Formats: sequence, C-alpha cells, structure tokens
Amino acid sequence: MSVRFRLAVICGTVTLYVGVMLVGGLAFLVRQSLEPRDGLRHPAYIRVAGMFYSPEHSEYRVAEQRVAQVRRVYQADTINKVLTLGGLAVFVSAGLATVIGWRAATWALRPVREVTASARHIAQSHDLSGRITYAGRDGEVKELADIVDTIVGRLARSFDGQRRFVANASHELRTPLTINRTLVDVAVRRPDATEDVKRLGESLLLVNARHERLIDGLLALTEGEQAVLDRRPFDLTDVVEHVLDLAGKEAGEREVAIHRLLDPAPTAGEPVLVERLVQNLVENAIRHNHADGEVWVSTRSRADRVELVVANTGLPVPHYEIETIFEPFRRLHGDRLRSERGSGLGLSIVRVVAEAHGGTVTASSREEGGLTVAVELPRESP
Repeated sequence: MSVRFRLAVICGTVTLYVGVMLVGGLAFLVRQSLEPRDGLRHPAYIRVAGMFYSPEHSEYRVAEQRVAQVRRVYQADTINKVLTLGGLAVFVSAGLATVIGWRAATWALRPVREVTASARHIAQSHDLSGRITYAGRDGEVKELADIVDTIVGRLARSFDGQRRFVANASHELRTPLTINRTLVDVAVRRPDATEDVKRLGESLLLVNARHERLIDGLLALTEGEQAVLDRRPFDLTDVVEHVLDLAGKEAGEREVAIHRLLDPAPTAGEPVLVERLVQNLVENAIRHNHADGEVWVSTRSRADRVELVVANTGLPVPHYEIETIFEPFRRLHGDRLRSERGSGLGLSIVRVVAEAHGGTVTASSREEGGLTVAVELPRESP
C-alpha cells in the first residue's frame, strides 16, 4: 500500500472510532436525561381529563402506569434515532475524512514525489553529475534530498577515481608487456638464435599475449560496469555479422562449423562494447568446443526487446554451475573453461555490458553437451 492510501485509511479509521465513541456517549447521556428525576417519579397528583387524582385513588395508579409506558416508548424511540442518525453521520464523516486524508497526503507528499522523480531521472540516465537540488523549505524532505545529493556526489567522485585508476593502471601494465613482446620477438628473430631460444621465446610470447588479453579483459570489464551515456542506434545483426566474419578463420582452424540465422534487431547503445560482448560469446563458443563441433548464432526482434542467442556443442555443463561461469576468474571443474587462451573474464564482460545497456543474460546447458547463452537488449524503434 502506498503512503497516501495508508494515511487516508488512518484518517478514516480514527474518525470512525472517535465518532462511534461520541455517538455512544451521546446515547448514554440522552438516556440518562430521559430518566425521570426523583421528584417527578411519584407526583403529588395527576390530572386526567380535567380531574385531579391523588395517590389514594385507583385512577392515579392506572395513569401512572400509562405515563411510565409512554415514557419508555419515547425513551427507546429517542435512543434509536440518536444511534441511527449518529451512526450515519459517523460513517459519512469517516468517508469524508478518508477523502480529505487522501488529498492532504497528496499535497504533503508532493515534495517527496519531486525528489523521487529527480532521483529516478539520475538513476535512469546513469549520469552521476546530476543532482536533486531541492529548493523547498527546510525540513525532512530537504534533508533527505541533501543526503541523496551527497551520496551521489561521493559515488561520482569514486567512479571518476576508479576510471582514472584503471586508465593509468592499464597504461602502466601495457607498456612493459609491449616492451617484453618487442624484445622477445627481436631475440627470436635473430639469425644466431638457437632452437631452444626460439621455443622459449614462443612460450614467452604466448604468456605475454595472455597477460595482454587479461589486461584488456579487466579494462573492458571495468568499462562495461560504467553507465552507457552515449546511446546510438544500430542494428545488432550488423555487429554479429562483423564478428562472425572475423571469427571465421579461427573456426576453420579448429574445425568448427558456424551456422547463422540473423534477422534485423535494432537496438541502441555503445556499438564497441556490444561488439566486445558478441566477440566474447562467439570466441567462447568456438574455443570451448571440440573438433567437428558446431556453433549456432541467431538474432531476432520481438516486442520491446532484441535477442542474441549463441549455442555450441562441447562438453556437458552441470546445471548447478551455470551461474558461476558469469563470475570473474571462476572456472568449471571440467575442461570447458580451462582453455589456455581464456582469461576467465569473457562471460563476466558479457554480463556487465548487457546490464550497462539495460539488458539481461541467461545461460542454459544443452542436453547434447555445450551451452546456450541468450542476451536480451532493449529494442530501438526504427
């Protein structure tokens, strides 16, 4: 229940309770008022049809009984009217109090709705530079808005610091790796290099390349966790076709057949990040496969979402370990994620990029072996 509804119900309930108590008390007072006082219970005489009778006459007792009977009927009728009219008035008042409480709550919560709308705009736009900047009177709402602005400001500074750190760290880490790759490549290509030196150099180049991919993966993972501010419309199918064309050579070397069923899938976001998402899915499907294996890639558009599905053959994946493959550096117990060419970040990057675009990622194991990964992104109207 909303706050307005609860406040309206509270106002109506309190009015109902108070009204019932007031009507009950009023009925009690009226009943007490209609009771005869001691001096009037047995009068000195009774006048009937112009004749006066004292307590010694029989007509006195008959008249007294009739008066008592009339008094009881009048008293009961009066009490019933008090209860009926009073109860009706109470229920009408309770209804009016509920409506008034609803309107009053709407008016009182208007500043809260303004703060909520501003906070929602900041959350949906992923722009941490925005602020609520509530300009109303000092009070609980302004205090809450100022606290939210403070938290958003701290988050913005934290994310900015994180981005700068990642950029600096990636640069500092790439530089020595580039130098190492150059030195090893020069040493291997020397005319007097022995076979042992060449084999060692090739191993070092493989290790160096893996470290470079690891750094690139960490950088992409960090960038994917950031909000996508510059959303540009593009067709997911074009990105998938480009990635599949690039992956064709590796698939041929590994004797993996790629089947594509690509329908138009318009979406919006950062094409470079989405390309990395598709590339990771296709590379995983090819590299974590077996000889004469197959990969199926499809795109389609439905309702307000576009969908990318990548399925491949391979070793069976236990159902209880499906979720772990999306965690960084988590590997399955089998050989599926133990490829020497993997960094353990591929599907982690897929998830964060999809979530940064307002999408979702789900995976399921195939009964024949292998995995099916489905990515859904918001659809962009053409």
